[in-house]
Amino acid sequence: MTSKQAQAVAQQLGDIPVNDDKLQAEIQRLNRKNFVSLKQVQVLHDWLEGKRQSKQSGRVVGESRTGKTMGCNAYRLRHKPKQKPGQPPIVPVAYIHVNQECSAKELFGLIIEHLKYQIPKGTVAEIRDRTFRVLKGCGVEMLIIDEADRLKPKTFAEVRDIFDKLEISVILVGTDRLDTVIRRDEQVFNRFRACYRFGIISDEDFPQTVEIWEKTILQLPVASNLKSDTMLTTLKEATGRYIGLLDMILRETAIKALKKGLHKIDLATLKEVVNEYTVEPKRK
Repeated sequence: MTSKQAQAVAQQLGDIPVNDDKLQAEIQRLNRKNFVSLKQVQVLHDWLEGKRQSKQSGRVVGESRTGKTMGCNAYRLRHKPKQKPGQPPIVPVAYIHVNQECSAKELFGLIIEHLKYQIPKGTVAEIRDRTFRVLKGCGVEMLIIDEADRLKPKTFAEVRDIFDKLEISVILVGTDRLDTVIRRDEQVFNRFRACYRFGIISDEDFPQTVEIWEKTILQLPVASNLKSDTMLTTLKEATGRYIGLLDMILRETAIKALKKGLHKIDLATLKEVVNEYTVEPKRK
């Protein structure tokens, strides 16, 4: 299709309707990331707190969309930074999300940026020295590195030195690929041998989790009765009991329902969204 043809189609269909202020406010609310207190998240936080207090390192491993990132980030948020006039901020827990093929220089830059300091120019050695001083100055007791399997092999040595030289807990977060990567270097693996495996929601806890999401995240005007057998079966099959997928599907379904003028999620709307997340969408 040429640009002229696309323009003709756009003119024929007209402008996309703009949401009214009330609907737009609800969509923005549903798009906000919230902290949800779940049993498995609390167990993860207890494990992380034990590592922080004992100044030991480890790794959090689980499949994609199990909620590892949400759980670790929520732990960071529970340790609120403290700021006194004229002094550096005290940040007990620092959290960074690394990029693909993350080099040592990029790693240090992410840490400094997270702690609200200006990234300096210079050699890797100079930036490393600056990073160590910032970590010490901010009183960081734990550094959480998410998507750690994206680190370049040589960068793991820098991570190892943060643990060894600063004596702070370093937690690597990733999928099973992280295990494969760190086992290539015995010195790295030995320092991060302790492992917490973050799994899917148990079959017994799934109904309660759905209810928590409906009441604390969705908060629609009318109860959707998501704990009904049909709704639960649909959600369980679509999500595989992964927290991340459950969160995505329920938020998107709630927005879709509101745009239809509904005050709750109905089964038809839920199935519309679920169908988009299946490997082979059902034909209408």
